[in-house]
Amino acid sequence: MAIDVFEFIGLKYLLAAFLLVLTLISGWYPFAKRQQKVSSFPLAEAFASGVFLGAGLMHMLPDSSEMFSEAGYGYPLAALIAGLMLLFLLWFEHFTREKYAHKDPKSFVLLPVIMLSIHSLLEGGALGVASNFELFSVLAIAIVGHKWAEGFALSVQINQSPDSLARRLSYYLFFALMTPIGLLAGSLIHHDNASLPLLASINSLAAGTFLYLGTLHGLSRSVMVEKCCNVRQYSFVLLGFGLMAVIAYWF
Repeated sequence: MAIDVFEFIGLKYLLAAFLLVLTLISGWYPFAKRQQKVSSFPLAEAFASGVFLGAGLMHMLPDSSEMFSEAGYGYPLAALIAGLMLLFLLWFEHFTREKYAHKDPKSFVLLPVIMLSIHSLLEGGALGVASNFELFSVLAIAIVGHKWAEGFALSVQINQSPDSLARRLSYYLFFALMTPIGLLAGSLIHHDNASLPLLASINSLAAGTFLYLGTLHGLSRSVMVEKCCNVRQYSFVLLGFGLMAVIAYWF
C-alpha cells in the first residue's frame, strides 16, 4: 500500500496518542475499585504471541542483519543483540518472581513496572522504525491487542501495594508513557536518516523483545509454554505467525 511519508509519520504520532489513552483507560478500574482479580484474554494473547514471534524472526532480525551488513559488519551482531535482550528479559522476569516469592511487596511492585516498561519502550521503538505500512499496521494491531490487558494486569498489581495513591499513579503513568515515547523516538530516528548501525541496533533489541513476548513472557503462564496442547489457542498462535509470514513474502 502506497502512503506518503508525511502521512505515515502522522499515523505514527496518532497511534502514540491512542496507545497512551488506551493504556490509561485500561488501568483506571483497578485504581477506582482496588480490583483483585486479573482478567485473561487467551485468544488475543495467543494471536499476539504468534505475531510477535513472526515479526521478530522474519522482519526485524533480517532487516537488522541487512543493515549491519550494509554498514560493513561481518559478525552476526543482530542475532547477538537480540539474543542478549531475550536472555536479559528472561533473567529479569525470574528475578521478579523470586522477589514476589519472598513477599517483599514494595520491591515486587517496582520490578514488574520496570520490566513491562522496558519492553513497552522497545515495542514502541519497533513501531517507530517500521519502514512499511503493512508491517506497521500488523504490529500496531498486535500491540493494541495486548496493551490494554497488560495495562489492566499491571494496574491490579500496583494497587495491591501499600504505597500511597500518588506513588501508585506515578508508577502506572511511567509505564503508560513508555510505548508512546518509544514510538515517537523510533519514528524520529528512522525518518531523520539516522546511521545504519543505530537503526540496526534498535531493530535487534526490538527483535529480542518480540521473541521473548512471543515465547516465554509470563513463564509458566505463557501460551507457548502451557497452552500448546490447547488446539484452539495454539491455532491463534499459528494464525498470527502465518500472517507475519505472508507479509514477509509480499512486502
